[in-house]
Amino acid sequence: MKVFLELGWFFKQEKKAYISGVLILLVVAMLQLVPPKVIGIIADHINEGTVTKGMLIEWVIVLIAVGLAMYGLRYYWRIMIFGSSVKLSKILRNRLYRHFTKMSPSFYQKSRIGDLMAHATNDLSAIQQTAGAGVLTLVDSLSTGGFVIIAMAFTISWKLTLICLIPMPIMAMLTSWFGSMLHKSFYKAQEAFSSLNDKTQESITGIKVIKTFGQEQEDIEDFRKQSADVVQKNIVVAKIDSLYDPTISIIVGISFFLSIAFGAKYVLNGELTIGELISFTTYLGLLIWPMLAFGWLFNIVERGRASYDRVAALLREKIEIIDDEKALDVVPCGDVQYNISEFSYPGESSPILRDVTFSLHEGETLGIVGKTGAGKTTLLKLLIREFEGYEGKILFGGRTLKDYKLEKLREAIGYVPQDHFLFSATVAENIAFTDPTATFEEVEKAAKLANIHDDILQFTEGYQTVVGERGVSLSGGQKQRISIARALLMNPEVLVLDDSLSAVDAKTEEAILSSLRQNREGKTTIITSHRLSAIQHANLILVLEDGKVKERGTHEELMELNGWYKEMYLRQQLEELVEHGGH
Repeated sequence: MKVFLELGWFFKQEKKAYISGVLILLVVAMLQLVPPKVIGIIADHINEGTVTKGMLIEWVIVLIAVGLAMYGLRYYWRIMIFGSSVKLSKILRNRLYRHFTKMSPSFYQKSRIGDLMAHATNDLSAIQQTAGAGVLTLVDSLSTGGFVIIAMAFTISWKLTLICLIPMPIMAMLTSWFGSMLHKSFYKAQEAFSSLNDKTQESITGIKVIKTFGQEQEDIEDFRKQSADVVQKNIVVAKIDSLYDPTISIIVGISFFLSIAFGAKYVLNGELTIGELISFTTYLGLLIWPMLAFGWLFNIVERGRASYDRVAALLREKIEIIDDEKALDVVPCGDVQYNISEFSYPGESSPILRDVTFSLHEGETLGIVGKTGAGKTTLLKLLIREFEGYEGKILFGGRTLKDYKLEKLREAIGYVPQDHFLFSATVAENIAFTDPTATFEEVEKAAKLANIHDDILQFTEGYQTVVGERGVSLSGGQKQRISIARALLMNPEVLVLDDSLSAVDAKTEEAILSSLRQNREGKTTIITSHRLSAIQHANLILVLEDGKVKERGTHEELMELNGWYKEMYLRQQLEELVEHGGH
């Protein structure tokens, strides 16, 4: 029952609803005692020959009144208890989602999307069951069982009651043992479901790649194996679960045998009447539900406990990027200065950046180039505080990044990553993602700046065209330009283009860069690119190699160095010349 203690915070929060529901359940449990007693009274009158029509009518009216009262009360306790359990699911789901939004990229590198989805669906459903059906079963089994035993002992025969309860300790030990086994098995079953969920999500997302390489059968076989594993682990859960009812039925059968055997003896000895024995056996019948419910309770509680352990472990994951207490609630602006001695990704021993220093004045453009893995993207992710833990400082407007609230810092930076993500929404909604209050004219202006406006007009529904999940219906260049338009709509202090022009042709690239130069006067721009034509206009160009600045300067200065930059620039010029037929 540990899970009920762990959910104590919620029961306190909803104490009015739960107290009301429990009190109603207690009233219902007491009302259930009336029919067996009435049956016994009538049986004795029949046996004695004293039954009358008026008496029968009176008792029938009593039974009808009790039945109607129980009907209404059962309706209200369901609203109180089950309604509150739905609130718990909502609270935990919101907590999880809020927690997900605060986690850093390192968290998502080690967590699978399908697993996180399973936490927010399957696990929360099991926890909701615990706070709803679990509470009901606990209170109902204890109250009904308790009241029935009291009625049997004090209104009929305490000796016969004790005899009938002899098998109960055996049932308690067995159900406790089953519960321990169920907890372990259900935890494994939930993990298997998470893996299957992740496999499904990953396969659907990568269906194009699977089809392109003709791996459909292999993927289907992999899915079949994981699905079979889920079934196998749930069968183990079902086998343990199936032990409850037969065990309880045997215990109840033994109790019935004892009650009839010893009850008949007491009737013959004159210690009980026939009516009292009938009432006793009827009460014993009422004990069947509490016993079954008790077994069901272990099932629900152990499932809920296993799921709550999984969710709680997820919520305990440390949020790495947090605001300082004295962080400024203002959008930063001004010069950007880097002075990084060393930076390594969490869990990595070798540094990805070393001795990176430069200053970028407000309104200037910085170009960053280098081989794949040189540290270009890492340099930018430090600016938006996706990662911390570096030795040195990054200043924005003369203050360190931690001096600003994270939300305000990111309001100042329009970041267009290499991996362009579009939502399954209209083109206009995707562009307006950074500012949902933007007018259509503002959306259209941003699209024109990103040189995507004319393409959008060719779409079936123009700006109202639904692009499909992850922009599946668009080309790589179109997705890049919509992502750029999304960032431009912010009119950020710093625009960061992380290799965001790789999928457009040279002519489109030049049109976009020309548009940015004309419309972002006084605003800072940072561009990383493998195509040097994208950054040759920059005020400062950094050439990174193995996380270090190998060369720096303007385009002209770097050409004079006769180093990597010049070699790569001339090679790209030659490649472009060949592509155009040598003209």
